[in-house]
Amino acid sequence: MKIDVRFPAGPQATVEDVIAGVTAEPEGGRLVPGDPRVVDFLTALARRLLAPSIARRHPELGSLGFFLRKTEIRKTLEHLRREGDDALVFPRGLVFHVPPANVDTIFVYSWALSALAGNPNVIRISSRAAGAALTILETLNECLAEAHPAIGQTQRMITYGHQDEVTAALSAACDLRVIWGGDRTVRDIRRHPLAPHARDVTFPDRSSYAAISLAGWQATDADGRKRAAEGLVNDVYWFDQAACSSPMAIFLVGDADQAPAVKEELLGLVAKGARAQGFAVDAAMAVEKRVSTYGLAAEGRAVALDLADNTVTGVTLAGPEAVPHDWLGAGVFPFTTVASLAEIAPQITRKDQTFSHFGFTRDELLDFAHLLGGRGVDRIVPFGQALNFAGVWDGYDLIREFSRLVTVTA
Repeated sequence: MKIDVRFPAGPQATVEDVIAGVTAEPEGGRLVPGDPRVVDFLTALARRLLAPSIARRHPELGSLGFFLRKTEIRKTLEHLRREGDDALVFPRGLVFHVPPANVDTIFVYSWALSALAGNPNVIRISSRAAGAALTILETLNECLAEAHPAIGQTQRMITYGHQDEVTAALSAACDLRVIWGGDRTVRDIRRHPLAPHARDVTFPDRSSYAAISLAGWQATDADGRKRAAEGLVNDVYWFDQAACSSPMAIFLVGDADQAPAVKEELLGLVAKGARAQGFAVDAAMAVEKRVSTYGLAAEGRAVALDLADNTVTGVTLAGPEAVPHDWLGAGVFPFTTVASLAEIAPQITRKDQTFSHFGFTRDELLDFAHLLGGRGVDRIVPFGQALNFAGVWDGYDLIREFSRLVTVTA
């Protein structure tokens, strides 16, 4: 059965051809961790993604370009090799990536880290890929013209339909399988067995939240509040609030008497910031939000709704226990007030990933992290950084997951 080869762009191929091609020894020898051939290709890609012509059309690709700069790659490789003289670092082997369709840049982060570890890779690209994802594929193929032949020989990005036999063959052949996209996708892909030595790195359904210190907000000047709101706009509106790290609800922490005024000011600033950045919510999404927020009210989880603006929908929750764990639509801001961060901890589960914040001290955040004790929340970041990808994601140190350690004792 034929599959579409998107990178390097070329004719259709069989899954057997794809596996044989990427696992054969490339020109110049097999890749190694930090291989200069890979580093040169990724830094060339970064330069193109940071060009104004691309960054203006797809701002999220600017973040990707920053992640792939040579200085950032150097930090990643230093981190990988910080194992001591007795441990040698080698590639893990063939890595099969199944990225999500709703976040159209994540496959590059996953693939780039794996390639930096020296692995051949096969990445399944959704047939629904559009916008930024198509721009990335075009840019990757443009960079290939000046790249070492080993890049095109060891890396494949492919598209195929509901063909279980292709997924089964790639699963059986790989040394590591990386599954993004939620619980259903993880269960579906896991139906296909791995080789006994291979294993999965999975990214199932996750929820994320934000918190504002009411005292910290009041102590911040107008410019600081505006910047905080702009950061929240980026966290919420990129990817239509459907990214795993986009906040589903906002905890207002402190004196409850201050909460209404802070909430009103924040939503006003968010609305201005969203319009200034060109974010808009269409009629279909506005209807989606009404249905979901009315549902919260019908269940008794919401006590007040503010639906005056399609772009920003405010929801007052009945209490911390009412925070939603599912997507409600783009631009939904459910609020609940608590006296302290400690009151949030009982609501956190293993499913929860990112906790974005404003107005807290580092000591307050550290105390909160220790209180959670690893039961949930893998990332605690300031407003505006919720969607910033990092090498440690969902608790995985990815560059090390993509590599193997060999110890030598004389």
